[in-house]
Amino acid sequence: MSSIEHRIAREIAARPEQVEAAVELLDSGATVPFIARYRKEATGGLDDSQLRQLEERLGYLRELEERRAAVLASIDEQGKLSEDLRADILAADNKARLEDLYLPYKPRRRTRAQIAREAGLEPLAKTLLADPDQPPEQAAVAFVDEGKGIADTKAALDGARAILLESFAEDPALVGALRDWLTTKAVIRASVVAGKESEGAKFRDYFQHVEPIGSIPSHRLLALFRARNEGVLDLELAPRPTTPQRTSATEDPGAALDEAAAAGHAEAEGRVARHFDIADRGRAADRWLLETARQAWRVKLHLHLSLDLFGRAREAADAEAIRVFGDNLKDLMMAAPAGPKTVMGLDPGIRTGVKLAVVDGTGKLLDTDVIYPHEPKKLWNESIAQLAAICRRHAVDLIAIGNGTASRETDRLVAELIRKHADLRLAKVVVSEAGASVYSASEVAAKEFPNLDVSLRGAVSIARRLQDPLAELVKIDPKSIGVGQYQHDVNQVKLAHALVARVEDCVNAVGVDVNTASAPLLARVAGLSPAVAENIVRYREANGAFRNRKALLKVPRLGEKAFEQCAGFLRITEGDDPLDASAVHPEAYPVVQRIIEQCGREVKSLIGDSRFLRSLDPQRYTDSIFGLPTVRDILGELEKPGRDPRPEFRTATFAEGVEDIRDLKPGMILEGVVSNVAAFGAFVDLGVHQDGLVHVSALSNSFVKDPRDIVKAGDIVKVKVIEIDIARKRIGLSMRLDDEPGTSRRPLDAGMARPSSSRPAQTKLAPQAVTPAAGALAEAFNKARR
Repeated sequence: MSSIEHRIAREIAARPEQVEAAVELLDSGATVPFIARYRKEATGGLDDSQLRQLEERLGYLRELEERRAAVLASIDEQGKLSEDLRADILAADNKARLEDLYLPYKPRRRTRAQIAREAGLEPLAKTLLADPDQPPEQAAVAFVDEGKGIADTKAALDGARAILLESFAEDPALVGALRDWLTTKAVIRASVVAGKESEGAKFRDYFQHVEPIGSIPSHRLLALFRARNEGVLDLELAPRPTTPQRTSATEDPGAALDEAAAAGHAEAEGRVARHFDIADRGRAADRWLLETARQAWRVKLHLHLSLDLFGRAREAADAEAIRVFGDNLKDLMMAAPAGPKTVMGLDPGIRTGVKLAVVDGTGKLLDTDVIYPHEPKKLWNESIAQLAAICRRHAVDLIAIGNGTASRETDRLVAELIRKHADLRLAKVVVSEAGASVYSASEVAAKEFPNLDVSLRGAVSIARRLQDPLAELVKIDPKSIGVGQYQHDVNQVKLAHALVARVEDCVNAVGVDVNTASAPLLARVAGLSPAVAENIVRYREANGAFRNRKALLKVPRLGEKAFEQCAGFLRITEGDDPLDASAVHPEAYPVVQRIIEQCGREVKSLIGDSRFLRSLDPQRYTDSIFGLPTVRDILGELEKPGRDPRPEFRTATFAEGVEDIRDLKPGMILEGVVSNVAAFGAFVDLGVHQDGLVHVSALSNSFVKDPRDIVKAGDIVKVKVIEIDIARKRIGLSMRLDDEPGTSRRPLDAGMARPSSSRPAQTKLAPQAVTPAAGALAEAFNKARR
């Protein structure tokens, strides 16, 4: 068996020596962002996604090795470890295969088979299997012994069968072969639980649903599991026969499914029988053995493999859903920042009023207030005057409007403010307020604003996330941001781990100003723990701004190792050393010094001189420590120090007069913001409180495998309204602007209602029901289903 490093190298398309170097660095305490950025020579340039995959697989394969050692030790202690078995165990390349091999030797409670063995019935079982010519009843006579609890030949044969059932079900080769067959041939069959039709109407699309387990999309599988957990659906793993069966029940889909399932089970029973050379050849024990094979499948193997394959499918679905969530989270956090502008944040509300907060270019809170332009007070003109006065007093540049309840009404209010007070030169932006309410009630918000009302903290968050989405969103539990699909159904530990990794990669890709960053943001920097991040903030407050990176070593509990990991990602603008404002790591400053000495110029004159820097030969500045990749990175940083990888800030313009789903008309072409991307398409916020869906088939004129190849969360796109279902709040959109209304090809499972506010409580949404009378949209769904 190849080493762990060699296996990982094949999986991530890298060389073994690259993986070995990365593993050594990880084991020494280095972080993924640090390795990806500052150890390119060692790893041969592995990027952060490869390193994350490497890190995950390293953990899995090390667990596999630990389990392998435990299995070998357990079987050896029992005195049953043959050389062939040892070789098989050493060759097992996954946990499932390893457990198949261990199953016959796993310590367990006393089973019927074990009791039968203790009663001396194993020779009878082996005799009948090896020599089917012997009549079972005759062979069993010699084993009748009332003292051992074997009252008659029937009891003896039942005990022998129990032994064979357990032996068949634990045969590693058979279990593996059946698992492979079912993976390609079995289907998940869903049926509604009797009496749950009305209660589970939202899952009506799945009341009689069949789909191959090997190809069912992640989101659909998670929907089925959710329905089962809610007691609405029964799920069965039904084998499909290799040869299609003719059925006389073509007019009854349910009966046809039953016939296909029966044929599949019959083939599975036949596979069990053939594995042990059991067949009806007219011998005395053939029928008894065939019944044993049938029971082995029905009683033991089908249940075991159903649980196994459902578990595997669930893991794959979880992994895909977590990947989608992580990708969307990354897109949201890496959205373009408005930058250091004075921003007014508005958290819209109807009866409770519109909460507002003004922050300066550094995010410092300047002012808060509440206005009541909507029902029931309807102080429209007074609210405009109040807003104008506050904007004038604080020289506000931008107004950020949360996209929740009353967002469009508040947007209209601000539009009138801008028209009436053009001299203020204001601009307005509708901002996703996903997670703002979670932040408002969090411990982080309480520490930041202990004396501020919870309702006003949300307005601060809305304002700040326009200035810098990344810096603000790190304060919120990633799971509360609500850009995933079925995020509450997946493995929460794996989800949390994956999302934290995405956040860390985003933060370190952008870099952090150590003199302005909050503790939650600093805690996401490579090498810094939450406690050390708090210490940095306290040291900064007590001693003033950091003048250079070396001063970080004075922070309590920030030692040499932490400094090595974090220093390159922390920026100090207007400090003692211009390099401290760049991504050049302090350990590489000697390389810059060599460049300075050879060209006879100061650092300040080099920075930004693209023509000169591009004329330099990077090879001239390499040495035994710093190779070509590092030198090239250094020259790139000198050209554009502290460059921000995020896109340029721009905003969508919602159509005037389109504020509610009832204002939409088929054929309209509108601008919107992509709020979420799922496996089946993209949700787009049009400013009508209900996101529309662009199905994957309507994203482009060419085939689209992954919707994120076309759009990402936060993208501004133009879409055409294709269909509208007001009753069920569904909006069908297309990014192919020449599509005609009524041509939606959205499939039945894609119609998830998604309020545009995307608050955490609103993310637990199931597929909506499709009824024949729902019009053209439902007809499109039904066509897709067929």
